[in-house]
Amino acid sequence: MIELALLFAAGCYGIALLLDLWRIVLGPHAADRILALDTMVINVIALLVLYGVWRGTAIYFEAAMLVAMVGFVSTVAYCRFLLRGDIIE
Repeated sequence: MIELALLFAAGCYGIALLLDLWRIVLGPHAADRILALDTMVINVIALLVLYGVWRGTAIYFEAAMLVAMVGFVSTVAYCRFLLRGDIIE
């Protein structure tokens, strides 16, 4: 039963990734693209956690933490670049 729930959740997150990609390609503003990229990072984290539960190993949880840290830093850097035109002061 847990395999079916994991498969359903992975399918939902996969569809969400496709919708995020659609928003990145067709987003009218840069802020829409930033929000879609941040949401895409969250969906990838969820897929990594689901895969870790399915495989029964903790290495994917560590990978999800690394993706979360890189995603946060990249979102902040991209927002600062859009607001100020420079990342490092």
